[in-house]
Amino acid sequence: MYIAMNRFRIRPGHEAEFLEVWRNRDSHLDGVPGFKQFNMLQGPTTDEHTLFVSHTTWESKDAFTAWTQSEAFRKAHAGAGGSREMYLGPPQFEGFEIQI
Repeated sequence: MYIAMNRFRIRPGHEAEFLEVWRNRDSHLDGVPGFKQFNMLQGPTTDEHTLFVSHTTWESKDAFTAWTQSEAFRKAHAGAGGSREMYLGPPQFEGFEIQI
């Protein structure tokens, strides 16, 4: 199993807008080989930002890597550059292989 996460730092006051973008986007994950689950996590809020983390679970790292090189991935991320004012920098990716 493999977990892929992206950390997003969102400017205060833009949390609802950020969540709305994610609720309304077509992720193109349905039917992707190896995809198991998606969650959007909301973390702490500071004076500078609110932390959000997209969390996906995959059968394997290879399945995740194949998706990142697919047409489904390109379609899912086609509008990723919109609404830049709500972000404090690009997302930070973290990948984890489940050991236990």
